[in-house]
Amino acid sequence: MPLALEWNNVTNGGKTTLAKNLQKCLTNCRVISQDDFFKPESEIETDKNGFLQYDVLEALKMDEMMSVISDWMENPRHSLWSTDWASAEEIPILIIEGFLLFNYKPLDTIWNRSYFLTIPYEECKRRRSTRVYEPPDPPGYFDGHVWPMYLKHRREMEAIPWELVYLDGTKSEEELFSQVYEDLIHELAKQKCTQHATKPIQERSDKETPRGELDFTSNTPVT
Repeated sequence: MPLALEWNNVTNGGKTTLAKNLQKCLTNCRVISQDDFFKPESEIETDKNGFLQYDVLEALKMDEMMSVISDWMENPRHSLWSTDWASAEEIPILIIEGFLLFNYKPLDTIWNRSYFLTIPYEECKRRRSTRVYEPPDPPGYFDGHVWPMYLKHRREMEAIPWELVYLDGTKSEEELFSQVYEDLIHELAKQKCTQHATKPIQERSDKETPRGELDFTSNTPVT
């Protein structure tokens, strides 16, 4: 089974950087970014204050994103660029990073691991002020739209039934990478054991000890 991971966080929390750093070190890894599926500005609604409503699901082409994810789930190895024959035996990994993933129900059933990067208000606002956006943020946009929408979506996440790993976005890139990389290596080991346990006995070597006695769950997200 392929390994599907999810990054969700407040804006400017460091999710994209973390995903790219992990992709460099994980064999057979694909990253899909929710930011790549924004609708054009002409299709984004505005509120009563004239603020463009980018921090809502309606601002995203989620059907297109789901199509890309489904293609990968159906044939993960075909979606990878690696031509290394040794890596062909590795478990394919999909990392999906975005800011409104836990709030989109069609994604609920595919995750093996879910992470949420958090940063406090002041740090988030500071980081946002250093970024250049197109269109640029108008005065008052962070306090009038970005942060209120984050708090709204964060409250909705309280009903999530599966395990969520919270990450401190104020930590260094190196610390965050080490924490998540170690967790993923552990998860990959579990997946490999699951594959082995569900493999037909006749396909195993006669010298192998069957491992059916181990209680592994397969093809299910962590709950």
